[in-house]
Amino acid sequence: MKAPILELYKYDSCPFCQRVMQVIDSENIMVEMKDIMSNVENLQKLTGDTGRRTVPCLYIDGKPMFESSDIISWLQENSGNLTKNS
Repeated sequence: MKAPILELYKYDSCPFCQRVMQVIDSENIMVEMKDIMSNVENLQKLTGDTGRRTVPCLYIDGKPMFESSDIISWLQENSGNLTKNS
């Protein structure tokens, strides 16, 4: 099974984003970080795709998932099948 491509739309001062990023770090999962506050293109993509500017939003192979608790559960359940940082 091919590991999915993961992108996290976030901003650093968001406490829910911090919870998700802690799990990403502890599980050593490779995720491309997309900050919506420092990069207007990231914000435009998120709002264009979803109609929302809510973060965190984890794109899994291009499909958005919201809610930090759902994202954390998904990351932990699928950790064994995800690409790890070297």
